[in-house]
Amino acid sequence: MTVIYLDNNATTKVDPEVVRAMLPFLTEFYGNPSSMHTFGGQVGKAVKTARSQVAQLLGAEDSEIVFTSCGTEGNNTAIRAAIAAQPDRKHIITTAVEHPAVLNVYKQLEKQGYTVTYLSVDGKGQLDLMELEASLTGNTALVSTMYANNETGVVFPVERVGQLAKEYGAAFHVDAVQVAGKLPLDMKTSTIDLLTISGHKLHAPKGIGALYVRRGFRFRPFLLGGHQERGRRAGTENVPGIVALGKAAELESLHMKEAIARERQLRDRLEQSLLKAIPDCEVNGDRKQRLPNTTNIGFKYIEGEAILLSLNQYGICASSGSACTSGSLEPSHVLRAMGLPYTILHGSIRFSLSRYTTEAEVDRVLAVMPGIVERLRALSPFNSDASDWLQGREEAVLATR
Repeated sequence: MTVIYLDNNATTKVDPEVVRAMLPFLTEFYGNPSSMHTFGGQVGKAVKTARSQVAQLLGAEDSEIVFTSCGTEGNNTAIRAAIAAQPDRKHIITTAVEHPAVLNVYKQLEKQGYTVTYLSVDGKGQLDLMELEASLTGNTALVSTMYANNETGVVFPVERVGQLAKEYGAAFHVDAVQVAGKLPLDMKTSTIDLLTISGHKLHAPKGIGALYVRRGFRFRPFLLGGHQERGRRAGTENVPGIVALGKAAELESLHMKEAIARERQLRDRLEQSLLKAIPDCEVNGDRKQRLPNTTNIGFKYIEGEAILLSLNQYGICASSGSACTSGSLEPSHVLRAMGLPYTILHGSIRFSLSRYTTEAEVDRVLAVMPGIVERLRALSPFNSDASDWLQGREEAVLATR
């Protein structure tokens, strides 16, 4: 069965050119880049080249790039470094819709004496900047937000957030895992101090990422040991992964403009056709300020897991939320924060495209989705007549938490 992969916010296909670039560093060029001999030195040069490629994608200087193992490590490192830079400040501001790689760090910090403000979002998934401004104080050490939400694709006004943070002397961290390669970035003109990316979201392998650290920022490393990464991240470098990330960054820089236009066109066609063909469904999140590759659609009165299992039978891969929370039966914390009704909350599906997505794949999804939804609704005891009861049940459940 041919696989139709529309779960690119979870992970992406590794570009064949990226594979070709990294293979020699798994076989022929296996030296340690920190070694003084020529055999290791040529590997060190490859790391240097990759650093420049990533810096170019981010609009940063080479010296501002620190290689990490993944987005989770990058986020943890950035957060710990930011609060260490201002140890007398004990207040942090983030949002209620962050990835678990951020939210769980702040839950731990709360147990260690920090006060954390979790900014709310509106029904479109957007931040209230007035709430942010009212939350900032002279005790705020860090403002930390995602650039774009992994579930809805909603893009936050990060530069305005950064400007407000600077007015109070707070550091500004951005989780840009979903944005790198999908939207242009320019750290040279940005208010961002620390920015996280992950290779497997932009057609590089899993197990490699990068952290942007603004030049002059007081940075304390998270991993201690050797002198690698100019003393900012100890541990022998993952050279094949670094080379792969560099090549992927170079390719994204080359293809981004074309990819944005193409993915947006395919996404809009998929979305509009589904809304037209299937009654009682709607798009979750801001339809203007969002990633070009992402649509999150709620299908009323049925369970998202049932939709995904049905799609899987046709070889179609999609998602009901973050891959890092897929083992949980709880509804998406992102959609809950948006205040969506119970009838939409449990039946929401995310489709996320890439530059490898084809029109034929979109056509296949459009051909099978109406039938899947119709069949599941016929089997479901939840329908439009039960919507009021369902909403009341959801409110009762939430009130007990």
